Amino acid sequence: MYIPAHFAARPDAVEALLAAPGAANLITMTDGGLLATLLPFVYEPSAGEHGALHAHMARNNPQAATPATGEALAIIQGPDAYVSPSWYASKAEHGRVVPTWNYSTAHVYGQLVVHDDAGWLARHVRRLTGRHEESREHPWSVDDAPEKFIAGQLRAIVGIELLITRIEAKEKQSQNRSAEDAAGVAAGLRAGGQEAAAAAVERVRRG
Repeated sequence: MYIPAHFAARPDAVEALLAAPGAANLITMTDGGLLATLLPFVYEPSAGEHGALHAHMARNNPQAATPATGEALAIIQGPDAYVSPSWYASKAEHGRVVPTWNYSTAHVYGQLVVHDDAGWLARHVRRLTGRHEESREHPWSVDDAPEKFIAGQLRAIVGIELLITRIEAKEKQSQNRSAEDAAGVAAGLRAGGQEAAAAAVERVRRG
């Protein structure tokens, strides 16, 4: 990934991308070409030397049964949005402005391990579900479903662990604009209901 110095993501921003509940595109190179699957994941910082991403996929997914050649890649996407040049204060000053796109992303490289173990899968599914249910008024639990039903569901999936070897992360959130232009971008995004994208511009500006 091309990362100009002023768009390099800070360590705390990388940690936030990894830790936030979400999904990532898992991409593997195989003897038959590239394979990709969008997977909800959980970041496990204590696994391996640099942490790991834990996920699962359908047992029948060809990506689960096809060995990866070399490193696998998970692409995590943070807030992103179109930026209108009409939001820049500098538009009124000289007009030399064009549209762009703001975004935060992390390319997470690692060694792929497939887990076909009911215990590993049960722990992972409980943790993943808990991450997404904990803020609900009436959170759903794996224990709410019949035990035999859950056992059948677990037999239909395999665990995916990406043991992280390196991370390339970028935040392009109007750092290359003046404070006035960045404030205009945040205001424009917020007015359009894009609160997460607006907050990202303000967070990066605060440093």
